[in-house]
Amino acid sequence: MWIDTHCHLDAAEFDADRTTVISDAVAAGVAGLVVPAVECATFDAARAAARAIPGGAYALGIHPLYTPRARDEDIATLRRAVELAMGDPRFVGIGEIGLDFFVRTLDPERQQFFYVEQLKIARDFDLPVILHVRRSQDALLKQLRIFTPRGGIAHAFNGSRQQADIFVERGFCLGFGGQMTFDRALQIRRLAVDMPLESIVLETDAPDIAPEWRYKQRNSPVELPRIAQVLAELRGVAPEMLSLATSANAWRVLPRLSGAMAMAPGDGPATNFSLISPNPSGQSR
Repeated sequence: MWIDTHCHLDAAEFDADRTTVISDAVAAGVAGLVVPAVECATFDAARAAARAIPGGAYALGIHPLYTPRARDEDIATLRRAVELAMGDPRFVGIGEIGLDFFVRTLDPERQQFFYVEQLKIARDFDLPVILHVRRSQDALLKQLRIFTPRGGIAHAFNGSRQQADIFVERGFCLGFGGQMTFDRALQIRRLAVDMPLESIVLETDAPDIAPEWRYKQRNSPVELPRIAQVLAELRGVAPEMLSLATSANAWRVLPRLSGAMAMAPGDGPATNFSLISPNPSGQSR
């Protein structure tokens, strides 16, 4: 059994064959999958994608790459959506949020505003966060020390060992996926081998960050077991042991995930309303 803790299955890249992708992933042993939203406009799509998956779950958040078109009032929209989603067992946290200092056209102050405000929501609802961490580890940690959410996942982590240890101390697991499968990814591979097994979760970030054998092609959750096999070989452990450990880790840092994974497709509360509707009753118009 494998858990893909980060997969954008709601993305347009899957529109033509999403059902097939889901069935292939399930057949490959992927028993749980977390779909993080990237902006308010995708909240309903993330929820719908999660509802279509056996063991599917979702998170709500505003991704740093989407902050140029986000509005200040989107924070209020997110807070209202979280209030509505708290009654849904498939809802597991706030994400994907964070900071991206790799893309130089992004406004750092704008990113910081959305990151901090979303940390406040996570704190207020006692929810974990799924962090986008790209050349921004220290800046992320600075705000985590102030707003102290209940941990979560540092997605696609590629920082130093010292930074990794601090994230783990603050209740986070580190997400490892396709990048780790490249021989040249020396730092990521060192972390994947040296970090305590209790600090690691698996992810694909599909359709992005494809593994070495699908370089420059669409990534898919069906690749997760083979990605896991690479990690098992790097660490010198049996895949069965890795499966048990990484699943337990995912359930620990995303406490609501175990409940979501008990659900069959279509199970759960009614979804005939929009999470971003301005109507407080949540009824569609």
